[in-house]
Amino acid sequence: MHTSHVDTYQKIFSNCHRILGSQAWGRILEALSEDLNPQIFPDKLISLKRSVGLPDFIIDLARIEWALHQAKEQAAPFHKKIDRVTVNPTLALVPVSWKNLVALMKTTPAENPLVQESAGTHIIIWRHPKTGELHFREADDIDLLALKITVEKIAPKEAAAIGGVTVGAIASTLHRAIARGILISPESLIRRDTLLAANPSLALEPFLAADIFTLQWHITQACDLKCKHCYDRSERVPMPHDTAVAILDDFYDFCHEMHVRGQVTFTGGNPLLYPHFMDIYREASDRGFVLAILGNPSPIQQIEKLLDITNPSYFQISLEGLEAHNDYIRGKGHFKRSLVFLDQLRSLEIFTMVMLTLSHDNIDQVLPLADLLRNRADFFTFNRLSTVGEGAQLLMAEPEEFRSFLRKYEAASCQNPILGLKDNLINIIRMEKDMMPFGGCTGYGCGAAFNFVALLPDGEVHACRKFPSIIGNILQSRLTEIYHSKLAQKYRTGSKACRDCSLNLVCRGCLAIAYSHGLDVFQDKDPFCFVTQEMYEKKFDGDA
Repeated sequence: MHTSHVDTYQKIFSNCHRILGSQAWGRILEALSEDLNPQIFPDKLISLKRSVGLPDFIIDLARIEWALHQAKEQAAPFHKKIDRVTVNPTLALVPVSWKNLVALMKTTPAENPLVQESAGTHIIIWRHPKTGELHFREADDIDLLALKITVEKIAPKEAAAIGGVTVGAIASTLHRAIARGILISPESLIRRDTLLAANPSLALEPFLAADIFTLQWHITQACDLKCKHCYDRSERVPMPHDTAVAILDDFYDFCHEMHVRGQVTFTGGNPLLYPHFMDIYREASDRGFVLAILGNPSPIQQIEKLLDITNPSYFQISLEGLEAHNDYIRGKGHFKRSLVFLDQLRSLEIFTMVMLTLSHDNIDQVLPLADLLRNRADFFTFNRLSTVGEGAQLLMAEPEEFRSFLRKYEAASCQNPILGLKDNLINIIRMEKDMMPFGGCTGYGCGAAFNFVALLPDGEVHACRKFPSIIGNILQSRLTEIYHSKLAQKYRTGSKACRDCSLNLVCRGCLAIAYSHGLDVFQDKDPFCFVTQEMYEKKFDGDA
């Protein structure tokens, strides 16, 4: 065989060559004709198997290597727009009769004796649609199930019924395959494309579309605390169990239509005081939603019952400063109970978050509290006080005082790993330092009626819970209709004053703070904003 053909075969079938050794490899090449297409090399090995004395698994290994060669020669990753989940067009599924062949490609038969296990399986080969990176491995049952559901166009609810499992189990199967790039999902319809004109830099593209939509469900007004800054102590009748289940179905349909994954964040009041909480938590889990809880320190036995259903992605409680001030706001003994509760959650391996409502009275306690929580909580951050409801009795921080604090907080976040960046205005400080912006309050700046809505016990849907911002009632209209309403659109567009700012995609200030100052949230910017005209017009170049 000509030298160029020898080089081609050794390049494509390098592992076969390595494992067989030069002598056996040479005998194989002598038996091949000059014009033999490498594509049929694996089949040719079948006829040579006995005469050359080849191991049984080598034919399958050659098939894998040929499929890998084809994948490497394929064009760029898939970018075509689609309207339903589909199989990655770069994917190849190679049936084989031996297990552990992928591991063998990194070892030798002596080092990997399990390769002798004869069992029908598949090798899956694909390029990730976002990174273009080539992947290959032995397919598992979950991979094959995801492919079957997609190829045969089986609806998740139907697949769940056939398999006798929850819709959530099917959703998790599909989400895993999408995350790995085996399947490709349609683009999220939760998008801010119209705002890109303010800054067309590719650096801000990650903030254009959200892949998770959060329903912050204030499922009950019942609460075991009487906090002095509570936004709402109005009497609202808890919804019946059947109504709550119907809302979960409506939210499931909304997420499916918008091509996003749903998160249900249960809160209140204290959500664990809702009479049907455990059942609704299970129903939400069964539908495949990401679950989180914003609550109060609770008996650990209640939390353990939750874990029998599924772990929440996080459990958030609130502290308002060091012990004396916190207990003044939230009640005597709350601080100590909270620390014990955080330790208990950590022992259960639940991700813990602590939120503080920032006011004039506790602004100097934030960083000391963060130091105290360093080994007790996984994440700590703050929201600015909105003077709505009981909060009207408290004082907000002064703008200059807040700006000074914000710079200290941002600097401290580099030293204390639990300090989280949340307030949108921190992006102004990052811009001052020529750093790329972060996602702000909800990962996409102000998320009001964008990737987030608040649902109250009586069905009212608000763009944001921190101030009156009703956009509909879920007992009267589907969430899809509410989301696409003109009023919801106004809230997610935000203030006209922010519209052309270069930070628009990751900021838009805080509507609740503008409201607290008596401003028009659709016209006026956050009164604490300190962006300069130069920053307002800055174009990001994509450098971190």
